[in-house]
Amino acid sequence: MALPQRSLGRTGHQATIVGLGGEGVLRTYGEEKEARAVIEAALAAGIRYFESARAYSGSEAYLGKGLKGHRDQIFLTSKSHGRSYEEAMAHLSITLKNLDTDHLDLWQVHDLRTAADLEAIAAPGGALQAFREAKERGWTRFVGATGHHEPQILRRALDLYDFDTVLLPVNPAEPHDHSFLPLAGEAQARGLGVIGMKVLCRGLLPQLAEEPEKLTFELVAYALSQPVSLVVIGCDNPAQAKALAQAAANFTPMTPEEQKALEEAVAPFARQLMYYKP
Repeated sequence: MALPQRSLGRTGHQATIVGLGGEGVLRTYGEEKEARAVIEAALAAGIRYFESARAYSGSEAYLGKGLKGHRDQIFLTSKSHGRSYEEAMAHLSITLKNLDTDHLDLWQVHDLRTAADLEAIAAPGGALQAFREAKERGWTRFVGATGHHEPQILRRALDLYDFDTVLLPVNPAEPHDHSFLPLAGEAQARGLGVIGMKVLCRGLLPQLAEEPEKLTFELVAYALSQPVSLVVIGCDNPAQAKALAQAAANFTPMTPEEQKALEEAVAPFARQLMYYKP
């Protein structure tokens, strides 16, 4: 099944509007069979964007095995939470080995939370030196920044380096407290590819819904109605991967009124849903 695509900012890559995130069953150890089934289901459903991180347990190794033979058909990403050149380069070496590839399509600075993080990566011998070098040497095609704690920190990060993409939270709870959504619009206006995460709020909302599948589709539609190139969502089983692809295939932009109604509906639970903020 061919899924809708959007341009990933100035990278020029046409990405499927949903990607398989590195959470869910991929963020485990010892679940090779289950992880393989999810990866295969995602591929069969038309998903071509796959995300991982050095911090995500066995995720990279699962993807390295599950995507074997498909490297030229997919967009492969990972992240490093290292804050120094040495840490980031060590992570990259392991990442490439685990993913069984000689390069990433996108390598991202993972989980920028504090001013101290920004100072560390930008200092001499900091992680940005490793990301810059990796791009120059062809070990990654593009470089991105990620964060989900504080919008102002991620906004400041985008001024430290000429990033190609940004990964940030996109869901209807966001407008209620220190929202990342304005930054998504700013980043898109600057030509960056914008990738949405935390779309299902760790599945908390669907668990509370009378019709969880319907609400999942609405949450994906809400996120894709924002200024994003795509959204990444982790899956626990093949059925969820198929449902994610179906939500993308059937996506129709939400009207402003529909978005507002969903934001108001989650308002009583908004702070709980934004578990990823301090």
